[in-house]
Amino acid sequence: MRERVERVQAALRAYGSTADVVELPVPAPTAAAAAAQLGCPVGAIANSLVFTAAGEPLLVLTSGAHRVDTRLVARLLDVSRNKIRRADPDYVLTVTGQEVGGVAPVGHPGPVRTLIDTTLAAYDHVWAGAGMPHTVFRTTFAELVSITGGEPAVVADERDAPA
Repeated sequence: MRERVERVQAALRAYGSTADVVELPVPAPTAAAAAAQLGCPVGAIANSLVFTAAGEPLLVLTSGAHRVDTRLVARLLDVSRNKIRRADPDYVLTVTGQEVGGVAPVGHPGPVRTLIDTTLAAYDHVWAGAGMPHTVFRTTFAELVSITGGEPAVVADERDAPA
């Protein structure tokens, strides 16, 4: 299991990031749990959600204050909404080499198309998963775009954000 975190840390270094993986006292499988432990707004948590989009893997990094709107993602990718599906845990592990609840934006066995919620740009720093449910790293929106090769995108309807 520790090798997943080491792969994430190595990927961060390979992309020129100086971020260090932080181990939380207890697992944080939700954005709210991570934010509580880190003392940051829930919106500053970059949730890593894996989907299949027309049969291809898609990683969506979304603000913890949002739910991904598959209608928006489908329009962005120019596919029908029924072609966007949330991946099951086995598929997530196969595609990312990491388990649900700890998926990092980097350190995967191969490239994964990535969309990054533009709302994350509102925060000076954001926290992303680092390979296990109790590991994270601090980064910025710009660095997330850089290290993932991801596409900034509107992936959630602002009206769906928790109050």
